Amino acid sequence: MGFERVVVTGGAGFLGSHVCEALLKRGARVVCVDDFRTGSPANLPDDPRLGLVVEDVTKPLDLLGDVDLVMHLACPASPVDYLRMPVDTLKTGGFGTLHALELARRKDARIVIASTSEVYGDPLEHPQRETYWGNVNPIGPRSVYDEAKRFGEAMTCAFRGEYGVDTGIVRIFNTYGARMRPDDGRMIPTFVRQARAGEPLTVHGDGRQTRSLCHVDDLVRGLLSMAESDHPGPVNLGNPEEVTVLEVARKVVELTGSTSAIEHVEAMTDDPRRRRPDISLARRVLGWQPEIGLDEGLRRSFDRELVG
Repeated sequence: MGFERVVVTGGAGFLGSHVCEALLKRGARVVCVDDFRTGSPANLPDDPRLGLVVEDVTKPLDLLGDVDLVMHLACPASPVDYLRMPVDTLKTGGFGTLHALELARRKDARIVIASTSEVYGDPLEHPQRETYWGNVNPIGPRSVYDEAKRFGEAMTCAFRGEYGVDTGIVRIFNTYGARMRPDDGRMIPTFVRQARAGEPLTVHGDGRQTRSLCHVDDLVRGLLSMAESDHPGPVNLGNPEEVTVLEVARKVVELTGSTSAIEHVEAMTDDPRRRRPDISLARRVLGWQPEIGLDEGLRRSFDRELVG
């Protein structure tokens, strides 16, 4: 690992805390920037090489000292959060990305921007390649997250083109693992919480919509591979193993030993029907692909306390 000091925005969140932990294990000093709106100090490892800046990334980031790498992960990522904070989500994707890019520019650092598979919307291309422009409703309820990330990608490309900033964009597909909040609102923590409580697992719509679920350990490897490369992206990071939501619900019931039933509820507006990454580019330029299957990933997550 060639980075001595790394700034991780959103470092106290689900994904960010795993990135901080992995960087520390590789010998880097890490500065976590977080305001704890969706993250938690309890997620952070106890390490003297970890510094904490409690700040909102929509405000300028003024940090002393050298920085080799910026990992910009800050943004509400679950529907529960971004529907509760629509304006803040847009500001984080806009001003937050701007300030992270300006920090990287001042420090002459590489920056990796966490974008999302949601830039593809409800895709008309399957599986989704990085060349696909997407099918996004710009005024739908999910648009605050989708468009924030699309704008962040555009700003990142502009900083690279106009200022020569060393940028990389990753499009992250559905990820799960330990440290997801019980009230996160995303599929797996919701199913696990319901199964453990003996409540019905609520499947939106008919449950035949598909997702591709990547364990956080695999994803972190991909993010760090992107950081160590000089590729500008965008690069898809996700698990191309496609499963239906109904299959995931049944698997959670089985693995938790729950007696919970499965209950179908109203479909969500603009919910993508199919989601699966084409990771040919990640394989070719990063030498990366996921190694952890869904059964193994869920077991690891339960062992390390996925929720509660």
